[in-house]
Amino acid sequence: MRIAIASDAWVPQVNGVVRTLCATVDALRRRGAAVEMITPDRFATMPMPFYRQIRVALAPRATARRLLDGFAPDIVHIATEGPIGWAARGWCRSRGVPFTSAYHTRFPEYLAVRTGLSPRWFWPVLRRFHGASRAVMVATPTLEAELAAEGLPHTRRWSRGIDPDQFHPDGPRRAEWDALPRPILLNVGRVAPEKNLDAFCRLSTPGTKVVVGDGPALAEMRRRYPDVHFIGALSGQALASAYRGADVLVFPSLTDTFGLVIIEALACGLPVAAYRVAGPIDILGPDGRGEGGILPRAAGALDDDLDAAVARALRVARADALALGRRYSWEAATDQFLNALEGALAR
Repeated sequence: MRIAIASDAWVPQVNGVVRTLCATVDALRRRGAAVEMITPDRFATMPMPFYRQIRVALAPRATARRLLDGFAPDIVHIATEGPIGWAARGWCRSRGVPFTSAYHTRFPEYLAVRTGLSPRWFWPVLRRFHGASRAVMVATPTLEAELAAEGLPHTRRWSRGIDPDQFHPDGPRRAEWDALPRPILLNVGRVAPEKNLDAFCRLSTPGTKVVVGDGPALAEMRRRYPDVHFIGALSGQALASAYRGADVLVFPSLTDTFGLVIIEALACGLPVAAYRVAGPIDILGPDGRGEGGILPRAAGALDDDLDAAVARALRVARADALALGRRYSWEAATDQFLNALEGALAR
């Protein structure tokens, strides 16, 4: 199968979309698929307003068409709803090539945070973008129901995975945290308004708060919360050592569609505390025992009160967190991805 993947998010960005695509492309190529990436590194770009670390493609239509014509894919997967995504969608529509899409980011809620407008203003654009897709890939059953309610019922499940060679409980822990007051409350992710980091930084739970990540709000958050340790972005073994060295991962986001860092933390034996919202509830389940209550004991805690969730998560055994984290693999997720493509081609 010849697969083109179009995405406005790509390396050197560090986020869940990029990590998901990198892991999936590696798995696809190991299986013998021909994969062509249509990504910002192949276009003239400019910094995104309000987030200069991310660069967006300038007028990508002509270059995208040339690249796609040259590769001649059997099917195109469009990962993002940005300029490259729209250009790839237009090419597919004009050439009669089937495409799938993905709903990685709750853009209506994201834009509502940025603009102060209601999310309802942005759904018509999302419906138009995904309406012509033969399958909209989503990570959770909550998203399936959400998109169906918005007039997009043609969804297919595409979960997420972890690299077991990197994220596991056996390995070094961040030694520099040994002198800090316990418990270590860890947050990992982009430092940006839509991540609801204020809720994490204002926790009343005693201990030390540590934020791993970079983003447009980093300088402002450091100024506002001098007692919180903002240590910048980490990856690879350094990130795994941070998970192992902490006592709980706190995930305050209200808008994420999944939360890849949640399963990475669990795979390192780190319990998770989060709000009772889509994403965390799909991974942990309402009682913390995973989707469908598959575990005998909780791997984390969800609550409308984040301090209460942290307090319960701190009582979770690391072995129970690990039991849930080990259920996620990129091979299983790639099976779902390929099944969605094959179903789209068969339509």
